[in-house]
Amino acid sequence: MDILRRIAEYRQREEELAWEGTFRDYLEMVKKRPELAQTAHSRVYHMIAEAGVEKDHQGNKNYLFFNRELFGLQRPIERLVEEYFHSAARRLDVRKRILLLMGPVSGGKSTIVTMLKRGLEAFSRTEKGAVYGIKGCPMHEEPLHLVPVSLRATVEKQLGVRIEGNLCPSCRLRLKKEYNGQIEDFPVERILFSEDDRIGIGTFSPSDPKSQDIADLTGSIDFATITEYGSESDPRAYRFDGELNKANRGLMEFQEMLKCDEKFLWNLLSLTQEGNFKAGRFALISADELIVAHTNEAEYKAFISNQKNEALQSRMIVMPIPYNLEVSEEEKIYEKLIHQSDLSHVHMAPHALAATAIFSVLTRLKESKKQGMDLVKKMRLYDGQAVDGFKEADLEELRNEHLDEGMSGIDPRYVINRISSAMIRTEADCLNALDLLRSIKGGLDQHPSITKEERERYLNFISIARKEYDELAKKEVQKAFVYSYEESAKTLMDNYLDNVESYCNGSKMKDPLTGEELDPDEKLMRSIEEQIGISDNAKKAFREEILIRISAYARKGKTFDYNSHERLREAIQKKLFADLKDVVKITTSTKTPDENQLKKINEVTATLIDNNGYCPTCANNLLKYVGSLLNR
Repeated sequence: MDILRRIAEYRQREEELAWEGTFRDYLEMVKKRPELAQTAHSRVYHMIAEAGVEKDHQGNKNYLFFNRELFGLQRPIERLVEEYFHSAARRLDVRKRILLLMGPVSGGKSTIVTMLKRGLEAFSRTEKGAVYGIKGCPMHEEPLHLVPVSLRATVEKQLGVRIEGNLCPSCRLRLKKEYNGQIEDFPVERILFSEDDRIGIGTFSPSDPKSQDIADLTGSIDFATITEYGSESDPRAYRFDGELNKANRGLMEFQEMLKCDEKFLWNLLSLTQEGNFKAGRFALISADELIVAHTNEAEYKAFISNQKNEALQSRMIVMPIPYNLEVSEEEKIYEKLIHQSDLSHVHMAPHALAATAIFSVLTRLKESKKQGMDLVKKMRLYDGQAVDGFKEADLEELRNEHLDEGMSGIDPRYVINRISSAMIRTEADCLNALDLLRSIKGGLDQHPSITKEERERYLNFISIARKEYDELAKKEVQKAFVYSYEESAKTLMDNYLDNVESYCNGSKMKDPLTGEELDPDEKLMRSIEEQIGISDNAKKAFREEILIRISAYARKGKTFDYNSHERLREAIQKKLFADLKDVVKITTSTKTPDENQLKKINEVTATLIDNNGYCPTCANNLLKYVGSLLNR
């Protein structure tokens, strides 16, 4: 009954959105809200902007509209929104271009278009996104088209809008025959975009050129009524039901555009530049729609190599949509796809998807000429991690080194196929990183487009991903072994800071028990600093830097704590881990643990399960695996 109630509420909301009036009523609304007469490009931009924008860890604009489905594409999307949608919304010349999304398979091109279509459907049902059209118009066109051309300059000035386009043949005839030229009485209604109902959203997909008809785009003659009206040029004897007609006021998608027969693309020449197209025996028909297409790189290169396509090519804005290059974002892609399946109950051990993401991203990166920069360091920098010897300023230089980076490599579809295979085949209720990497390796021989050389490279990347996982696994267990980890870290840091302060000030320290004056504990300080590669010559500068940071915090009334200095925190962690390594090694690898060891193992297992997202199966497997690693 709750389902039926929700259906009834939905129906009621749709009915409440309905509005009908006359052109006179519409003029009054536009006078108060000029944005009602905005263009299709402007509507799409405001839909995206309305969802909000924030900065990510690398300073890129993150448009929240795309956040639900797309991951790791902040930079391409920022460029797409700023360079195309925003410019087009301001009536700059790019609105007269076809937006062509070009990139590798399974890179997110279709998802972007689908989100724009679904977004427009929802936005047209909001107050800010309301759209009004001439009632009964097969193209639900802008009511201001009713204003005669000679009066438009005056009307535009009074309303603060721009009027572009002319009445379609059908509405022109109705105005003359049904309303005797009484523009003010012409009916207007609110329209709600719907791809299913073919209102404001159109889609064209190429098929066999021999059977596909241009009428799919521009409409066709209605032979059932032609005898009644006597002429093919009578609008009543024509079906204005082509995709270009129905997409008016909204978005027109061309799927795999460059696979289309040339004659289907000729209509776009005048539609993009002049905002109209030719259909039947009528004058040019006005249309206001965002034309967005998508294709792969191979098709695009073949297209631009053909000189016959120069006119259409000049009317395109090409936006590269590469693969994601951030490990943490790649994980989110797999999590989303797994969650959508019926196998979402199969538990993924922590870092399992991270290991597969490391492999995927490595296949997409290109070698840098920058000294000391290898693919692993580059991968970490791209993911927002700190890398010794490099700063965030190096990121832009790295990105500009290979402008086509991310346009090749392993696609997410292949990886999720291999994850799916592992999920189906497993007899356990949990999968770990080794299970997934094994499945990816097993599928390389079946991949149709991988060469022998690529296979060798990919096998090497699987090994690197395994090594990266090994380090993650060891750290995970070592953390779990640290009793009251945060407290231990804080105690060690406080001790270090006391010694640093004494060292920098040239003063003595007091033993808390005996009160005896002591020199700063150089051995302790060096044992921590060496963990992050601080040399003996650089120790003084590092310690002074710490004191300056503490003073700066104090001036601002802030407390310097464990997380206030990233490199010091890393050094403290590594020192704790190093001190515990032998304990971890003995406890995890022994086949017959004594009572104390067994107690410790149970405590660590409980910590992994309670705090780190492990289940009993993968927690026990992790301990055994790390034990074997430490004994090598």
